[in-house]
Amino acid sequence: MLNVVRKLVIVICAASLAWQPVALAQPVGIPSIGVTSSSDLSPSLERLLGDAIMEQGRRDPDYISDPDVSQYLTSVGRKLARYAPGAASQKITVFALRDKQINAFALPGGYIGINSGLIAATESESELASVIAHEVAHVMQRHIARGMTQSSQSGHIMLATIAGALLAALAGSGDLAMGVAAFGQAAAIDRQLGFSRQAEQEADRIGLEMMRKAGFDPRGMLNMFSRLSRSASLNEGMGGSVYARTHPLSTQRMSDIEGRVGQAAVNHKDNVTYWFIRAKLLALQSRNSQEQTRAAEILQRETGSSNNMQRNAANYGLAYLSFIQKKPEKATEFINNISASNGSIAQVDELKILLALDADNNKHALDLATIAWRNWPSSQSIALTYVRALQRNNNDNEAIRFLESRIKQWPDMAELYQRMAFSLDRQGRGIEARRSMATYYELTGALPTAVEHLTQARNMTDDFYVKSELDVKIRELKDRLVSDRALLERFKL
Repeated sequence: MLNVVRKLVIVICAASLAWQPVALAQPVGIPSIGVTSSSDLSPSLERLLGDAIMEQGRRDPDYISDPDVSQYLTSVGRKLARYAPGAASQKITVFALRDKQINAFALPGGYIGINSGLIAATESESELASVIAHEVAHVMQRHIARGMTQSSQSGHIMLATIAGALLAALAGSGDLAMGVAAFGQAAAIDRQLGFSRQAEQEADRIGLEMMRKAGFDPRGMLNMFSRLSRSASLNEGMGGSVYARTHPLSTQRMSDIEGRVGQAAVNHKDNVTYWFIRAKLLALQSRNSQEQTRAAEILQRETGSSNNMQRNAANYGLAYLSFIQKKPEKATEFINNISASNGSIAQVDELKILLALDADNNKHALDLATIAWRNWPSSQSIALTYVRALQRNNNDNEAIRFLESRIKQWPDMAELYQRMAFSLDRQGRGIEARRSMATYYELTGALPTAVEHLTQARNMTDDFYVKSELDVKIRELKDRLVSDRALLERFKL
């Protein structure tokens, strides 16, 4: 079976190719924003499309579910989005994929995917921010949404095909639902939409302004795009810089960026988290021993960097790679090479806890996690690792109390409800556990599965008031399903 993330693009491409047999690379332009464009793909429907694609895409093995990675990338995206025109119109979520190809893309509904290979290719946080800023600009200007509803017949075919697949997903049709997500081949959507030079320049200019206002160095965009352009030329036909091919870096665009950067230079100090996330992704993207050896060679070279943060991050990356390879002694050796000049580092603290848990040294893991949470009360990854340590020590009461507080802190963080359900179930609180899992599935977009868990909870009690509460929630989710279907039905052929 093809990967989940590839099927929607295959469907879209097939539909689009049927109507555009030639000149796929030619820009189709962006229609004017008017009443028709807005009604064809409203922000609510665009979000529905994005949510449904993400629901399926999270099942793909290339999707990186690491909360440390997701929290950092999304924080950069939202920091930039605060300075975008119409910033309140979209909630930005940035996620990573395990793919060495240099690529990034935007999906409907404010979702932005970044390949691990692109992050690994950056040499500063501002370079990474430049790519995210460009994609955020596409989102905020609604280039994706407007391209999908352009007046051409192919645009309507594309949207109708997606709507049909999402309707199948809402109906619980597994085989068809598997065709919804579009991560790994999302560049094909860009090729089909064919953003015009005007749209690409608009994204550049808005992105540069967002970078400047957010405190990033706009020169990072010029440096990154120059590197992407060189990579595309050197690897032509070899799958190198997909991003440079799907977002063509014309001489006019490069000149425009260069001219504007001169007026907007900002001194920016890289966040230490950038370097450690980059190193973690270098380790995570390796699929086999050969790729792991290659990643180790890159990281080993970077341990000789004159940049202290990069040097420490490289040792962390080697430690994380050793952890993946089940070599705890080697991992500890690399951790010990990390200097204390940057102080405590969340990623290093988390890895120490994971090593202790793997060694079944549960008491030590909990001691480490307690200190780490005290040091990093804003880290979602540390919070989840602390919960794991509590649960491994059979301290479910404390785990539940802690999770209740974290749910107030991060009410949309689905993994918290999943961990809560685990502890509740171990305490024999089956109804509450299923309600918690229902919330987990609701937050990840799997509404039919959420209804199933609530129905199971309802069947476990004779309490009239509990049944009534569950009935209200079940009805609410079913009404949402009906509403979602009604929106999608408008676009069926």
